[in-house]
Amino acid sequence: MDVGELLNYQPDRGAKRPREEDGGSAGGDEDSRGGKQQKGMGAREMARYREAATAAGMEFGGEMRETEELTGDKKKILEKLMDQDEEEPEAEPVDESSVKKMILTFEKRSYKNQELRIKFPDNPEKFMESELDLNDIIQEMHVIATMPDLYHLLVELNSVHSLLGLLSHENTDVAIAVVDLLQELTDIDTLHESEEGAEVLIDALLEGQVVALLVQNMDRLDEQVKEEADGIFNTLAIIENMAEFRPGLCTEAAQQGLMQWLLKRIKAKMPFDANKLYCSEILAILLQNNDNTRELLGEMDGIDVLLQQLSVFKRHNPSTAEEQEMMENLFDALCSCLMLPANRDRFLRGEGLQLMNLMLREKKMSRTSALKVLDYGMIGPEGTDNCHKFVDILGLRTIFPLFMKTPKKMKKTGTSEKEHEEHVCSIIASMLRNLKSQQRSRLLTKFTENDCEKVDRLMELHFKYLEAVQQADKRIEGEKHEMVRRGEILDDSMEDEFYLRRLDAGLFVLQLICYIMVEISNSGISQLQQRVHQILNLRGGSVKVVRHIMREYAESIGDGKSDEFKEAERKRIMDLLDNF
Repeated sequence: MDVGELLNYQPDRGAKRPREEDGGSAGGDEDSRGGKQQKGMGAREMARYREAATAAGMEFGGEMRETEELTGDKKKILEKLMDQDEEEPEAEPVDESSVKKMILTFEKRSYKNQELRIKFPDNPEKFMESELDLNDIIQEMHVIATMPDLYHLLVELNSVHSLLGLLSHENTDVAIAVVDLLQELTDIDTLHESEEGAEVLIDALLEGQVVALLVQNMDRLDEQVKEEADGIFNTLAIIENMAEFRPGLCTEAAQQGLMQWLLKRIKAKMPFDANKLYCSEILAILLQNNDNTRELLGEMDGIDVLLQQLSVFKRHNPSTAEEQEMMENLFDALCSCLMLPANRDRFLRGEGLQLMNLMLREKKMSRTSALKVLDYGMIGPEGTDNCHKFVDILGLRTIFPLFMKTPKKMKKTGTSEKEHEEHVCSIIASMLRNLKSQQRSRLLTKFTENDCEKVDRLMELHFKYLEAVQQADKRIEGEKHEMVRRGEILDDSMEDEFYLRRLDAGLFVLQLICYIMVEISNSGISQLQQRVHQILNLRGGSVKVVRHIMREYAESIGDGKSDEFKEAERKRIMDLLDNF
């Protein structure tokens, strides 16, 4: 081994921080930024060995020959250095007292750094050492993430407050180190290991306005720098972890600037990357089952942002699987938003219908999701304006070919045949429910074209889904019989579960098809009613079965709607049935 190799020798510093096999998962090694954060210590270690090597070199004298004595000296130096490394104490076990000690060290170093920065604001040399020390202790604190039942110490010793304070530290490296630590502390698997510790930590973070501070920190990070881009990714991971553990915080998070930041980042003119994908995911999570966040997005012109981002996929397919995932996330976010009536109007004004109609015609990957968006935009009485506009922009020419023939290419986008047929039937049912006067006549005329071929297709779908539901009913009856035989009680929750299974097997699509059958039979166009009854008789179908399906549909209608609406809608369906 020559002196050059000796100079490059760097000892294993693992003993200073608990290793994985010692029970500490996390230190700086796994950290995406670990290398950068530990440069300071690495340099100090190198200096120590350089001194030792230099001293050795001086002992060797001027001319260095490869003599046995020299080789022996090198060996001695190397052994001495190795011994030094081995002498470093083994990592102490992680318990309550060692965690307390660690937290107190962190508090001291944080205070010292703050003090020096205030004292010597223009002289980095004075506070750089304290910053490296602070960074080191933050890295060491990763070990606490392996002990969620000790999280209460972080709260009791006020270090959650101190960590949140460091998110606005002048040195972004320190803020990023804190983000990495918080990301690991809030890892969802860790949180579920100790619900009690997790609750205490999340409460303290929320009390300290963690989301607002994280958003402020993201605002100043530059994604052109890899470490800072990673910091943003880990920040989004913290938010995802907390939202999964406590879904109720989504409204608060969105209002603390997160929604605004996400929309700004999604529409930023930057190449597609992992952060943009993650932003789309977090946005979809925030909007799930939450009218407050949907309202907020609508007020921030978020519908326009989503439509602008999706318009890229009108004529081009996503170039990677990740980009496809982002596209799906944005479509999911748009569907969530459309569940709020106020956003239907924004969607209409933002020319969302025209965009979705073009996507259906272009036959790209976005087509299946565009169909789903149209379904969400036109359903229920709140979708009336969208239904009329869809007919005005010649949407019937687009939707009926998809009704007549389910596209073959759907496996690529992971959409099932049943899903496609469900959305198409739902759109036609919504139009039959909502359209008035001239637009309604145009829709009904479509059913009479080409010798009522669309009625034939409707009846074909009717028998297809009727058979699927009958098979599911048989299986469910068998299970019920078996449960009764075992003496088990069929309670309401079991009945609900069975009903959901029937819906999943195709009952929902069958209900939509029967609704369309009943609507067109009541349209006053006698040839439509005749054709429906003719095919029913021809294939051994029964009006009774259709009536039974429709009564069941009427009973379950209008979840989340007012009682007056439910009652009026039930009465309307029953009146249609009387004339069927």
